[in-house]
Amino acid sequence: MDRQAAGTSAAAATRALREAAGLKTVVIGGGVFGLAAAVHLARLGAAVTVVSAGPLGGGASGRSLSWLNSARRRSPAYHALRMAGLERYRTLSRQVPVSAAWLRFDGGLTFDAEGPDNAIEAVARHEWDIGYEARFLTPDEVAAEVPGVDAAAVTGPGAIFNPGEGWVDLGALIAHLAAELRARGGVVLDEMGPAEPVVTGGRATGVVLADGRRVAADRVLVAAGAAVPRMLAALGVEVADATPLACLVRTAPLDHPLKAVLNTPRVAIRPDVGGRFVLDADWTEGSISPAKAGSYRIAPDTVAALLAEASRVLSGRPVLEARSCGIGPKPIPGDGQPVFGPVDGVAGLSVAFSHSGATLGLIAGELLAREMVTGRPEPLLEPFRVARFLARRPSLLAGSGAAGALAEM
Repeated sequence: MDRQAAGTSAAAATRALREAAGLKTVVIGGGVFGLAAAVHLARLGAAVTVVSAGPLGGGASGRSLSWLNSARRRSPAYHALRMAGLERYRTLSRQVPVSAAWLRFDGGLTFDAEGPDNAIEAVARHEWDIGYEARFLTPDEVAAEVPGVDAAAVTGPGAIFNPGEGWVDLGALIAHLAAELRARGGVVLDEMGPAEPVVTGGRATGVVLADGRRVAADRVLVAAGAAVPRMLAALGVEVADATPLACLVRTAPLDHPLKAVLNTPRVAIRPDVGGRFVLDADWTEGSISPAKAGSYRIAPDTVAALLAEASRVLSGRPVLEARSCGIGPKPIPGDGQPVFGPVDGVAGLSVAFSHSGATLGLIAGELLAREMVTGRPEPLLEPFRVARFLARRPSLLAGSGAAGALAEM
């Protein structure tokens, strides 16, 4: 784009921002993507309604390890977006002193399993090459650098300590965002059951609630976690989906010195508010099975094994007790990369569908809101568009969504 064209685009975006006060927006989803986008829409002057199927933060955001990072190997574009996300959290930590309890930057420690696939040294070199702060530690150095870790559990090649990493309690963050949204005049409709976008003549015109009521809108954001691919498929838009089931265990409080997030071969551990730990591991997925009413259960032996794996890497080998176990889908697009932005073929409809909701939540919400208001593409989101998956069935688009006779809210 030449300078004159760029100037024109910027001028149009500025005009759109000034006119945002008349814009009606609806966000489907009460997780971190939905609330972050809603707050930024309200800050830009748009009227905002958030519709959540269950309680705010009750979906994938409530089951997230919430490790803030851009560790290991990622595409340059994905790394850049994640680094912008980390910076937004640092800004938040300076603006909201009370966040000290639920937003921390005490670093992250990572080590791989023993064997030929151990790539920790190569990962360290990669992180140095891209300027991601990383300290390569021998097992003997870990205990002094990262209190709370049992050095005997660290595998022979060593570990990486990333001092700029951290964690957030997404429940507390979502409550913080919801309070600001309400203070700015936004409306939150939680525990409403599933909602669907209404599309009329190829344009999003609102949202239909589970009880049949309709909320009219000029712009709609679908940020409903694992439900996103199904919702888009109903509009003839296919997004590859690799969403697994996952389990997040929260322990009883205990007095322990660990402050960093741990990413180890058999368990990931992060500190939590009130002296608790949060644990997860991919291998637990095989023990999850459906239960009644769309819920899930996990074998008790699997939870016990996860607690034992966590105890093994913590100094003092503490006895850990599970206080809660959150089980459900973990939203992951088919290629592992985020899906953000306008939905091709459906004017006024945008989407947020991604893993790493904690790291990306604030920056994605900010950029999506600005795109929705101004219509100007945000360069940081360009590599992550729906179009890379697109296999539309146009015949579905014109007649999709609810009929206009529905009662409006």
